[in-house]
Amino acid sequence: MVVNNFKHRLALTLLLTSALAIGGCASKPESPSPQTMQSTNGSNDYVEAAETAQTEAPAYADPRDPLERLNRPLWDFNYDVLDKYLLRPVTVGYMTVVPKPARKGLINVVENLNEPASFLNGLLQAKPGRAAVSAGRFLVNSTVGVFGLFDVATRIGLAEAEEDFNQTLAVWGVGDGAYLMIPARGPTTVRGTAGGIVDGLYFPLGLLNTPLTITRFAINALDSREQLMNVEQMLEDSLDPYAFVKESYYQRQEFKLYDGNPPQPEEEELDDELLDYLDEFQ
Repeated sequence: MVVNNFKHRLALTLLLTSALAIGGCASKPESPSPQTMQSTNGSNDYVEAAETAQTEAPAYADPRDPLERLNRPLWDFNYDVLDKYLLRPVTVGYMTVVPKPARKGLINVVENLNEPASFLNGLLQAKPGRAAVSAGRFLVNSTVGVFGLFDVATRIGLAEAEEDFNQTLAVWGVGDGAYLMIPARGPTTVRGTAGGIVDGLYFPLGLLNTPLTITRFAINALDSREQLMNVEQMLEDSLDPYAFVKESYYQRQEFKLYDGNPPQPEEEELDDELLDYLDEFQ
């Protein structure tokens, strides 16, 4: 249920981001051109004022993304080069050659390796219940589930309780830091990068040799790209794919941080005078 809710949440986020981008573009008022102002007023003063305003008007800067000038070219490289010519074709081939049950088994093994990290992070976040679920999942799936190949734990009611050190740092009050677009990895933040490094040190991930680490990374990347097949058309249709992905990333992190129940924005209450004024036009 959590996984399905997350997928619905992600799709809704992507749609909402696109709608906001389209709405912002459509509602932006058009400034009269310098030529129009000159012909209407017959004065160069208006032309100079318009040109000065256009030159001095600051572009919107996302405070979460101070490195946008560096991140955007890296996004273009990831999406227009790596994904187009490598990751997507390889994923399509992987889906064609490897049956879905086998693909599911492989990703189950990878996810099972993350359970000890979820257990420790659950404890660090003062979530003993979720920590116990992660420990139980690892024990059941590593034994009855044949090293995690089969997700027996979910079938007996132990749904995945994903916790990572990025979330732990957030609970401790550490900010996101700058948004980062990393080649061959994608969107993250300074805090997310540090959290990923720490999670990789936990048992049993810290014991994996280089070939196993690369294999784990490849399986995870292929599975993630397969999941994105369902929403990639939204990305193609968005006015700004870079902003689209960034907003989706932050929404996903918020979703994970609040265990699938992020706080809802408070509804602003209209004062009585405004309501009375609006009633006159009904």
